[in-house]
Amino acid sequence: MGRAGHRHARPEDGTVGRTMDEGKAQPPQDAAAAGDGTEQAPLHAPDPYGTPPYGRPGPWAPAPPVQRPTVTPAHGTHLPPAAPAPLPAHPVGPEPQPHPYAGTPAPGPSLPAAGPVPAAPGALPPAAAPAPGPWSYDPWAAPAPGPQDAPEKKTLQLTRGRLLAGAAAVALLAGALGAGIGVHLERDGGPSHRVTLPQSAPGRTDRAAGSIAGIAARALPGVVTIHVRGSGDQGTGTGFVLDDKGHILTNNHVVQSAGSGGSISVTFNGGQTAKATLVGRDGGYDLAVIKVSGVKGLTPLPLGNSDSVRVGDSVVAIGAPFDLAGTVTTGIISAKERPITAGGKKQDGSDVSYVDALQTDAPINPGNSGGPLVDSQARVIGINSAIRSAGGDPEGGQGGSIGLGFAIPVNQAKRVAEELINTGRATHPVIGVSLDMGYAGDGARVNTDSSKTPGVSRGGPADKAGIQPKDVIKKVDDVPVHSGQELIVKIRSHRPGDTLRLTVERDGQERTVQLTLGSASTR
Repeated sequence: MGRAGHRHARPEDGTVGRTMDEGKAQPPQDAAAAGDGTEQAPLHAPDPYGTPPYGRPGPWAPAPPVQRPTVTPAHGTHLPPAAPAPLPAHPVGPEPQPHPYAGTPAPGPSLPAAGPVPAAPGALPPAAAPAPGPWSYDPWAAPAPGPQDAPEKKTLQLTRGRLLAGAAAVALLAGALGAGIGVHLERDGGPSHRVTLPQSAPGRTDRAAGSIAGIAARALPGVVTIHVRGSGDQGTGTGFVLDDKGHILTNNHVVQSAGSGGSISVTFNGGQTAKATLVGRDGGYDLAVIKVSGVKGLTPLPLGNSDSVRVGDSVVAIGAPFDLAGTVTTGIISAKERPITAGGKKQDGSDVSYVDALQTDAPINPGNSGGPLVDSQARVIGINSAIRSAGGDPEGGQGGSIGLGFAIPVNQAKRVAEELINTGRATHPVIGVSLDMGYAGDGARVNTDSSKTPGVSRGGPADKAGIQPKDVIKKVDDVPVHSGQELIVKIRSHRPGDTLRLTVERDGQERTVQLTLGSASTR
């Protein structure tokens, strides 16, 4: 650290102040130079402080007392004036003159710096120390910063900041590395540790026959996935084997595009693929039969009885939703005899199917169509055909299941399948009337006669039972019907030749009539 100078200014208040040079006395003259040979008298009285090594009077000035370091007041602090120190009894000698060059000590022996002299009793308080000058020096004061200190201090601060930043970065890196090593050791147990997870021993793979797994194991071998191409369209559906001759039952809307020169391929549960031909189909019932040839080891599914089904019975649906073959879902029978209609894309209505369906909450999705709905004994009780989607499309479109699935009862499907296999056509039961489908009242109203279509067919079942135009049919076998569509569904759920009891309203009066269903074949 630089300093302003080393030379002290002379005090101006009369106090004794000495620099390092001013505390030196001139050397004594030789005894021969004294002249008379007598002992020279001391220059001043003995040192009252007895400070060694100056305990006895000598030819030099008394040694200054020991001064302990004290806190140096800050520059500019006002101090009370100090009392003047007593002068020595004898003159010390001529006052030493300053060296002609500032800051250069005078020649002579070096003595310790003179300290402050204690004030005499009764003396006034010491006067204030003179303001430091440019050449003053205080060995106990903190060095004043000079112009050259700022760069050094700034450099020191920058260096310290860089050191702290580097230390922090090293600490973070070491922490991250340590954490990674700790996680690795905790997870893997060290470089040589091999993780072995606990696992139960292999158990039995067979399941109870009535469990979902047991039902699926028995039914899956008889379920097939159907791929159809034709008429610029293609699609995927499901079917199941009816007999060992290769007859497979599915929905009409699954194979409809192959009706005019299309192709049908069948993939069995084991992965075997075979070509299939169309045997017959019926749009009114939405059923079709196809056949594969030259395939051995077929597994026909047993048919149950849909009349024995009760609401709440457990059921399993199997199919290929979105071409995911062999998908198994489960649910219950939610309702029976649910009248639904599907199709209707053609203007003449020839593709509309009327089904008195079984309702289930087993998930059914596009691609499940034509697949079996089986009971707890793996017997087919319905053919999955339609769903009600959130968008309101009965066929579901590409929507997903919301728990509203519908299946054609197997009793109706069995009769239609037998007719399609035996004759290539299915018969529909009829009562011989045309209905007013725009009627907004409760029930099914018979049309009035027109030049093209009579309301009641002459000689038909309804004509024989005495039904007339504008009559409103309210019930079928004591089951209410609320529209013309519901009446068709109820009639289609029976066979031709069955006897029905109808409740008919005419001019506000109800009466019951009985008739035998006729037959009409599809073209």
